[in-house]
Amino acid sequence: MYVKESLARRVIDASKQPIDSEQCWSMLELSTKLFFLGESRFARETAREVLEVYGRYHPEEFEEFFNVRFILSLLQEGYRSLGKRHPYILEYIHLGLQFVLDKASAEDIFRLLKVEVLRIVCERPSLKICVRVSRILISHPQCIPEGNHQLLFCQQLIRCIGQFHCHSEGEEGIIQFLDQVNRVSALLQNIWRLQTSLVLPSLKELFAIISFTDETETPSNALASVVQYIPLQLMDGIVRNLANADSVTDAQMMTSINRMIDWVSWPLGKNIDKWIIALLKGLAAVKKFSILTEVSLAKIQKVFSKLLYPVVREAALSVLRYMLLSFQHSPEAFHLIVPHIPHMVSCLSNESTNSARSCLEQVAELVHCMVFRFSGYPDLYGPVMEAVKKLPVPNEDCIKQLLGQNAWTSQKNELAPYYPRLVSKSDTGKIGLINLGNTCYMNSILQALFMASE
Repeated sequence: MYVKESLARRVIDASKQPIDSEQCWSMLELSTKLFFLGESRFARETAREVLEVYGRYHPEEFEEFFNVRFILSLLQEGYRSLGKRHPYILEYIHLGLQFVLDKASAEDIFRLLKVEVLRIVCERPSLKICVRVSRILISHPQCIPEGNHQLLFCQQLIRCIGQFHCHSEGEEGIIQFLDQVNRVSALLQNIWRLQTSLVLPSLKELFAIISFTDETETPSNALASVVQYIPLQLMDGIVRNLANADSVTDAQMMTSINRMIDWVSWPLGKNIDKWIIALLKGLAAVKKFSILTEVSLAKIQKVFSKLLYPVVREAALSVLRYMLLSFQHSPEAFHLIVPHIPHMVSCLSNESTNSARSCLEQVAELVHCMVFRFSGYPDLYGPVMEAVKKLPVPNEDCIKQLLGQNAWTSQKNELAPYYPRLVSKSDTGKIGLINLGNTCYMNSILQALFMASE
């Protein structure tokens, strides 16, 4: 290896000296071949260094070699046995671009790449290819498609992100996947920053993906990485328009929210919880209580389980808090997580971090609020109250304030059509007694005696 490195260093140093065009062309061809077809990492890295040296010290020859026709052939045909969508193709183009930016051929190359990168994303390429495209366009925004093609590029890139899935179970593989997805979504941020008019139509495409009701192909949670770059100042308008859109069916809305709530599990995503809660509040404002009920009951256990993971805990707790405090017409949502609370409290207590301690206190506060709101289940609540007994207890005024601020509506009768079991008996004005755990027979006798005419 030492001999190889010494020889490579001598070749690189010699390349810095003046040489004729024919020799220069031959070295560019050889180093290009090694870059694409080299059998070892050492061979490829050496080829990269040689190409960089020729780009710096022999700019005229490099420009002549790295021409539009050659780039087009790489993108449409590949290089010898290497397919046109191999990551090395885009790596090579990225490498060469830096040495022709101020050359006469630059505009022709940019014009070509504007067309070709759009063609690539329309083919739904792999994550690796999208990362290379993003790297080129972030480094060289002159290559980003323009006009209507720019919107189409954003929409197609979002569809690509919706197909990214992590196939690794190891920590290193997962971290690499997250990093690569964030690199791709960062390109959207760059484009939106320059063209804010593209944000809303891009979001329409995102909503079309997550609201598609065909369950055979579930969009990737990687789409959460897109949402974090949407300016929060647009939130109210977007949510209001979406909640009031006649063209969106209840099934589409329910599907989209269920998938957005799954995004809580996306690590390092910013503002995901804010968008989820804003949309839930938007639906409450237009009295879409049936959707809110179904979504809450379907997802609350999954959201609760995410409290175990520090990297997504803050967002999960925020969504859980809203779901519980707003679901006040029935104890059903709370009772779904009640059996799991003691174990959660135990796990958080053993973690010994500030994040876990803060989460514990907020979980205890939620428990006391829910027990206050839905009293009458002592046997069910016993283990839960035992688990949180050492944690701070909110006073009654605080509990009432929290419950009053978060309910879907202050008018209880508005929820009746969406939850038939809660409808009062209109002809008697009476309702049944709450089962205290083992008082069902006694309740039946009392109600029968109460309703008896004599």
